[in-house]
Amino acid sequence: MGKNYIDIENDQGETLRYRKHANGRGLIAHGAKVHASALVEAGAYVEPGVRVAEGAFIGKGVWIESGVIIGPGARIAPHAHVGPDAVIGGDAKIGIRCEIGAGAKVAPGSILPDDESVAAGKTLITDRRGLRHIA
Repeated sequence: MGKNYIDIENDQGETLRYRKHANGRGLIAHGAKVHASALVEAGAYVEPGVRVAEGAFIGKGVWIESGVIIGPGARIAPHAHVGPDAVIGGDAKIGIRCEIGAGAKVAPGSILPDDESVAAGKTLITDRRGLRHIA
């Protein structure tokens, strides 16, 4: 059986250790907390200080930067990027190749279509059809 972790050097020359999540084999940094029922697909990176709640889905190629909170049942489609200290509410849906800026918030149940973004520090609130509301 192969090793269950990988060491990667960051831009500052520090070595970070990532373990492979049992549910999906995505890479989880030391210091991140990912619920056992969350699915983190292979090729996804979850950085230190991230909290992922039960039933969340993180697709392949997703990069979740440090300090992010992901609520229960949230879905982040492949190749999305979530900036540091952002909050993704429960049952929110983030589309393919979406960009969530630093400190941005996505309200629970909101939908962000493919190839869209939420600017740093902004809040996204939509209805169940994905129609945006002023935040």
